[in-house]
Amino acid sequence: MSPAAVCALFVIGACVGSFLNVVVHRLPRGESIVRPGSRCPSCGRPVPPLENIPIAGFLWLRGKCAGCGGWISWRYPAVEAMTAIGFAVIAAVDGQPVNLLRDLVFFSLLVPIVFIDIDHRIIPDELSLGGMAAGVALAFLPGGGVRESMIGMALGGGVLYATATLYQKATGREGMGGGDVKLLAMIGAFLGWKGALFTIFIGSLLGVAGGIWAMRKGKDGLKTAIPFGPYLCVAALAARYLGNGFWQLILRT
Repeated sequence: MSPAAVCALFVIGACVGSFLNVVVHRLPRGESIVRPGSRCPSCGRPVPPLENIPIAGFLWLRGKCAGCGGWISWRYPAVEAMTAIGFAVIAAVDGQPVNLLRDLVFFSLLVPIVFIDIDHRIIPDELSLGGMAAGVALAFLPGGGVRESMIGMALGGGVLYATATLYQKATGREGMGGGDVKLLAMIGAFLGWKGALFTIFIGSLLGVAGGIWAMRKGKDGLKTAIPFGPYLCVAALAARYLGNGFWQLILRT
């Protein structure tokens, strides 16, 4: 893809990231993601268009609301920048427009899931179930595989559900929520069964590492609760771009 197209997708990604900030803030609270328009979370002042320009608006305001002077969370420009960079990298890596569309939709679902799970320990059905439907629908496009998508969705969700059930029976505690199960089913719908299995493998390694770190920092020891969704999302991106090489290596040995 040409440098101009990559730059254009960087700008588009920043705008999408601005919308994803709204999703992250409002969706867990049951609020509309359409109305009202952007407002200061401290004083409720409507944010005018010039102040609402992704990334640039935050820098221009120096991180403060022009009305009340309250601090604006770093999260807003960080999500915008992350999405912009993600869009640009995906555009540079992907070749065919259909693959690009699938991956941009997939990435745009993973970003809000990460931050919502970190903040609220939930993964909204609107994102996971809606993502399943999107993954299967996009599999009908040229180059996709509907059968692969359906198997990936069933296997991904099934494996994690079985693991969670066995853990709960063995320990009497819930190891992971239903949101994680639906998230992995969504990942399988986009990446197929190989991508789902790779995601489980890498996500488990990342989760163990993150859990050990959290237990050392926290006071609850083995009972320390950590959100598993972010680890699955990072692993899913690894599966998308490194999974084929991994499976080729495994099948050769």
